[in-house]
Amino acid sequence: MDINSLEQVNKAELMLALKKLIIEECDKEDDFEPSDILDDELLFGRKSRIALDSLDALQLSLVLKKKFAISIEGSKETRKHLQSIASIAELILAGQSQTSES
Repeated sequence: MDINSLEQVNKAELMLALKKLIIEECDKEDDFEPSDILDDELLFGRKSRIALDSLDALQLSLVLKKKFAISIEGSKETRKHLQSIASIAELILAGQSQTSES
């Protein structure tokens, strides 16, 4: 799937692409395969197996803005939207549906 051309993408394909993106952008290639990450698994915090940190959040926010034209601002909003693969996918799909409705 080409994540640079999201038109009518299904959620499962999007979540797989996000897992690959996170592994690549957050330098987790040696630690995880996309299939190792659960859709609703926490990505950040002490209870997270993935163990992303604030620098990863910044990197991920920048990549999401570039690839999906979504902007995540403010610490509370960022934490809410970046907590799992599923929450990131929901944000992207919501942004895509708003764009197509305009």
